[in-house]
Amino acid sequence: MDANRIMPAAKPSRGFYWNYGKRLFDLFFAVTGLLLLSPLFILIAVAIKLRSTGPVFYAQERVGKAGNVFRVLKFRSMVPGADQIGPDITSAGDSRVTPVGRYLRKWKLDELPQLWNVLKGEMSMVGPRPESPSYVRNYTPEQREVLSVRPGITDLAAIQYRHEEQILASSNDVAQFYIEVVLPHKLSLNRLYIEKLSLFLDVKLILQTLKVIPASGEAKNAAADRSSVCGNSTPEQWENLHKDLDKT
Repeated sequence: MDANRIMPAAKPSRGFYWNYGKRLFDLFFAVTGLLLLSPLFILIAVAIKLRSTGPVFYAQERVGKAGNVFRVLKFRSMVPGADQIGPDITSAGDSRVTPVGRYLRKWKLDELPQLWNVLKGEMSMVGPRPESPSYVRNYTPEQREVLSVRPGITDLAAIQYRHEEQILASSNDVAQFYIEVVLPHKLSLNRLYIEKLSLFLDVKLILQTLKVIPASGEAKNAAADRSSVCGNSTPEQWENLHKDLDKT
């Protein structure tokens, strides 16, 4: 068995956008983004090096389409070796986050290097956020449906959980709360995205992502009302979400 493959994924047959258009969409935005944002990349790299020791970029194993393991790229927002001195999950107030890193995470600038992952074909502009192999190994057969598409920089779940660090910080057991409540709900949203996948939906989600940045804009409300986004969605809320996505 291929060491870089965590498990098989479903291979549904879809139309032109699923098979060809989405990749063309990704290539256009990845190339355009990397070219236009290159000056910003340089400024961020200088800021990281001036304020902390260690590399500019951070790469971590994630599971992609069809269960293939790849290394997702980010601007380093935490102290070197942070994964050795704390949990994989980051909550608000984590002391491992650097001063520059807090700013990068607030504005989601640490995610920009993933345009390179998109260019390489490991990720998409829009798709389920990639998870670590340790989580994916415990997916149910239904949850593994999220591996039928390339993981993305943003998607429906990423938008709804834009205050994830604040939500996790309000829990007594961050890891358990993420595994038992947050992750299953995110995977449900991922599967809904795949069901409704279209060019118009991808454009809509990109625009919504830009609209809700910075990520900490409503942090206090998010922490206080975590039940509204964490697995306690009513049938009426799900029905409204389906209707909203059907409009795209």
